[in-house]
Amino acid sequence: MDRRQFLAMSAAGVTAATAGCLETTLGSDSNDGPATEGSITGSATGDSAGRTIEVSASGEVETEPDEARLQVGVEASGESADEVETELAERADNLREAFDELGIPDDDIESGRYTIRPERDGNGYQGAHSFQVRLEDVDRTGEVIDAVTAAGADDVGRVSFGLSDEKRAELRGDALDHALENADEEAQHIAANRGVSITGTKSVSTRNVDVVPVRADEYAVVEADDSAAGTTPRTEIDTGHVTVSGSVEVVYGFEDAG
Repeated sequence: MDRRQFLAMSAAGVTAATAGCLETTLGSDSNDGPATEGSITGSATGDSAGRTIEVSASGEVETEPDEARLQVGVEASGESADEVETELAERADNLREAFDELGIPDDDIESGRYTIRPERDGNGYQGAHSFQVRLEDVDRTGEVIDAVTAAGADDVGRVSFGLSDEKRAELRGDALDHALENADEEAQHIAANRGVSITGTKSVSTRNVDVVPVRADEYAVVEADDSAAGTTPRTEIDTGHVTVSGSVEVVYGFEDAG
């Protein structure tokens, strides 16, 4: 299910050149909506090019993730570096077999950190070999954790939920659309407050678009149903929601209301 929630906040400033010398400050401290602050300054001039309303606004989209990433690793220790290397290779092969049985494509598995170093006390060696795994089905995350643990993984962690490139591009547009809607509403509010009319958009720029993944720091291990007595407890993880945010700066022209 693709559930989205749109959130937003905006801040606005106004600068203008109007007939006569004036300086006015606009502000809002209401707790019911986003704070706005701006100013109108100018001198006696008929130049309409400087009559602008500048608005900064942002929009956010929350959605369920469509991919998961996790780090899986094995560790080994022994009296010699060769002994540790051999054990790491064997245990890593067990993980690769588990990945194959789970149907995870090779392209979604990346070899990560590989180290062999002397023990701190100087007696023997220790080593580690990790893998970065990408899952297109986030609902299988707990299943994969259980399977690699059964295959001998010593280190399973850094689980995060994010978006595929396609989903990221789609929601980037949604976040910017919502930011632009906020900018339009803010500009109209300011124009009405000052008794002027918006004539059009002079320029638009995007400041940043960010994707905030969800980090799973803790796992929930649930017991099997009574009907499956004797089975191993399984791991379940709450994926939460991924946030995509975008910010824009829009400059509007205005004229005196007719």
